[in-house]
Amino acid sequence: MLRRKPTRLELKLDDIEEFESIRKDLESRKKQREDAEVAAAGEEPAGIALGSEHKSREQLINDRIGYKPQPKAGGRAAHFGTFEF
Repeated sequence: MLRRKPTRLELKLDDIEEFESIRKDLESRKKQREDAEVAAAGEEPAGIALGSEHKSREQLINDRIGYKPQPKAGGRAAHFGTFEF
């Protein structure tokens, strides 16, 4: 393997200005998104907001890992098809 001297990188004033402008743009977008979320949450009725926050621990874990359990087929309908009297 050939060894070479490390390359020297120089940080120019233009690079710093570009970085700062991009950073400010991203921060303003983030702030707008947060303001929109706060405004949307304020418009919802309190019952809906509280109901969505109160999930069981199992539901929170399933949401986090992306697991969506399917209901088990049980009872008479599973044994005899769709014939129900």
